[in-house]
Amino acid sequence: MNYGKINKLEIVRVDDAGYYFLDDENDEIFLAKYKVKEELIIGDILDVFVYKEDGDQMLATATKPFAQIDEFAFLKVTGSNKVGAFVDCGMPNDLMVPFKEQSGRLEEGNWYVFFILKDEKSGRLIASRKVNDFVFFENVDIEQGEEVDLLLYDKTDLGINAIVNNMFKGLIFLSDIHKNIHPGDKIKGYVKQVREDGKIDIALEPLGYKKSVDRNSEIILTAIKDNDGFLELTDKSLPEDIKQQLGLSKKVFKKSLGNLYKQKLVELYKDGIKLL
Repeated sequence: MNYGKINKLEIVRVDDAGYYFLDDENDEIFLAKYKVKEELIIGDILDVFVYKEDGDQMLATATKPFAQIDEFAFLKVTGSNKVGAFVDCGMPNDLMVPFKEQSGRLEEGNWYVFFILKDEKSGRLIASRKVNDFVFFENVDIEQGEEVDLLLYDKTDLGINAIVNNMFKGLIFLSDIHKNIHPGDKIKGYVKQVREDGKIDIALEPLGYKKSVDRNSEIILTAIKDNDGFLELTDKSLPEDIKQQLGLSKKVFKKSLGNLYKQKLVELYKDGIKLL
């Protein structure tokens, strides 16, 4: 059984209050009946998230949280008291962010990136705002040009910071941002370089992408990005509409569009062009 994660467990006992599973040490994990829509019986196997609230009893919920233990997530601050702040992680109760795990002031209603971990004293799950304590700056085992998963968070004067593959810290420079992205977005990116300090420079397109298209194709791609990834022009559009939106002749537009399609950079629809 993995605490703070989703487990596939079998019901071994049922009473009026709920259902019971067993962990690796034969301790019971309780799932309240009111948290399950359907009637269950002994022998049923469920995917449940295992956690603790007050006390030592292990609890289960069939609701999938926004993040599991050892994961980063972009979460909303719901309140605070004398011991810390609280964030909504999609669990029955909000997670605490103790003062020692805060980095700067947390404003209620605002969203920040947090790391989910187990509090060694209470055994409960908590959230930490201290991102740098949980990313790795050594043995960064990714290479230039590699596609990676990104969780965007803080904006800076240089660009937008990102958690890379839930393990490393990256930065997308302002000069490399050519589409609408925001903190909290989960997107794909590409490694430009891994610096000596272990931080990673990230691009939003594959390396060499800009060299692979001509100037007119770049005009079309920029227009698609500026329109949230979809441009209402096709090879059937009127020449004056193409000229007005792109400054290109219809002949040049059709040729450049064909090149983009062959390179699998766009998808063509009856009513427009979609960026891939």
